[in-house]
Amino acid sequence: MRARLAAVVGTVVLGSGMLVNAPAAHAADPVSDFDVTVGNTYTRGTITWHNRSVTVAGEQKSVSATSCRGTTAFTLDAGNNQLDLAYTSPTCGASEKFIPFTVVADVPGGAAVVRVCLDDGSLPATYFACKRYGRPSS
Repeated sequence: MRARLAAVVGTVVLGSGMLVNAPAAHAADPVSDFDVTVGNTYTRGTITWHNRSVTVAGEQKSVSATSCRGTTAFTLDAGNNQLDLAYTSPTCGASEKFIPFTVVADVPGGAAVVRVCLDDGSLPATYFACKRYGRPSS
């Protein structure tokens, strides 16, 4: 009896859910390309701008097994105040994609700027070069 009742309730819930209109799809989050190159080493990829965070995805290159490279990204608000930072694991003597990571920007409208740095993969990191990328206009 309980199994049958659960099946009926599940069918009613499923059926009633189909009667409700699905919410309108949101426009795609804007995406910016980034490239920070120093000599033969680099970090490059994309920044996807969300409402209260950004996602950084890409590739980093180190030419020496003893001289690693990493990527650090900082979110900044409209007043250039740092909101958060996140970084990759180091790459040593290779060119490889890094695991995409999220950097929080918990202010209305999200990050105004993302600063991406090529670093030595250490903690604390030594930054070789950094570039700033502004949020694209909607």
